[in-house]
Amino acid sequence: MDDRDDTLRTAAALASEFLHSLPERHVGAVADGAAVHDRLNSPLPEESAEPAQVVRELAAAVEPGLVASAGPRYFGFVIGGALPAAVAADWLTTAWAQNGALHASSPAAAAAEEVAGAWLLDLLGLPAEASIGFPTGAGLGNAVGLAAGRHAVLSREGWDVETRGLYGAPQIRVLIGDEAHGTLLTALQYLGLGRERVTRVPVDEQGRMRADALESTLRAGSGPAIVAAQAGNVNSGAFDPFDPIAEAVAAQPNAWLHVDGAFGLWAHVVPRLRPLVAGIERADSWATDAHKWLNVGYDCGLVAVRDRQAHRAAMAVTAPYLMQGSGIRDNWEYVFDSSRRARGFVVWATLRSLGRGGIRALVERCCDLAVRIADQLGADPRIEILNDVVLNQVLARFRPVGGTDAEADALTDAVVRRVQEEGTAWMGSTVWHGMKAMRISVSNWSTTAADADRTADAVLRAVDASA
Repeated sequence: MDDRDDTLRTAAALASEFLHSLPERHVGAVADGAAVHDRLNSPLPEESAEPAQVVRELAAAVEPGLVASAGPRYFGFVIGGALPAAVAADWLTTAWAQNGALHASSPAAAAAEEVAGAWLLDLLGLPAEASIGFPTGAGLGNAVGLAAGRHAVLSREGWDVETRGLYGAPQIRVLIGDEAHGTLLTALQYLGLGRERVTRVPVDEQGRMRADALESTLRAGSGPAIVAAQAGNVNSGAFDPFDPIAEAVAAQPNAWLHVDGAFGLWAHVVPRLRPLVAGIERADSWATDAHKWLNVGYDCGLVAVRDRQAHRAAMAVTAPYLMQGSGIRDNWEYVFDSSRRARGFVVWATLRSLGRGGIRALVERCCDLAVRIADQLGADPRIEILNDVVLNQVLARFRPVGGTDAEADALTDAVVRRVQEEGTAWMGSTVWHGMKAMRISVSNWSTTAADADRTADAVLRAVDASA
């Protein structure tokens, strides 16, 4: 047995031990970064070490700083776990060590992304002819979709932005909802379109873009435009009204519609949720995450673009040594990163493992459990559910009976802190329309009704102890 066998068996045993601990593990970390730094930190050794022992040392050193975000009662951010097929396929992906950039560097990686991408387009109700890329997540997926839009609208004005840049280019109007996710602004920053140059369109009480306000704003201006809509508000889970938004964009002579659907695009897989995404197929580009509701583990997203030529023009690079050819897929022509992980293997394995019915059941179960938690909390007169629970997001606010807004903010902070410290579950806090709130996101494949009930009980205990 060589070092590889012993090392891999050691890693597999440690991984299995961690995964089996998740149902009862303290969900939050029990040590901060400084404490873990001290456990890891030492002078760099002069001599080599036995690999299996290094793996054991690493696991022991970082264990107190690990968050059980792969477990059934982590609700802090929209973070999925990692399904068994996804974990195993990810291990294989690491062992295979394929550079997923080029067909020449891995025909297998190119094929896996092509097949998995086609499956995803079908699942999400997007045009079958769209091009697809696998970025690190929806954040960079937004950047790719917006880059394709930047290319398209400027090309229609006779401007080649990839060769000439933005110096002297026609001005692009960018319109986003007033509660767009921060990664959308980061994407605009990457692309030279600016975080503060955008026009923010008013939203309603649930955070949905007002289509009437968008229409009037578009009509009042002129020139090329990019509109970014949202499927799944990061706080409320609400969806922009895509049909009227698409109508307003289509009325413009030169406009592009992008959808940031980091987790909301998955509503399409559940028939009763499908009205939430009605009209989304009319957009020009879309971004979502696989490491959220698909539960593939980190890191993986999807970007799809209706106009393949615009997608490749915005991303593709050529050089004589790359051995590119016609009729083959080079994965890096659809994303920003060149040397890159072969993400398609894990996505293919996860989709094949779950099947259409399993994915539908996963999304539907998470949404039902979000309602279950909201109903139990909302029955307490000290707790207000601030949002319409249309998806997997719950916003809860805690107020002493007869208390002021300031007292409600203080109690909400105290309850969130106490729940995190107690460890049965982990939820974060947010500010929603000027109010402090607990933000609960249900997106893990292993969460059960019993986990939802345990979570609600833990929150109620925290309210009793904090009020």
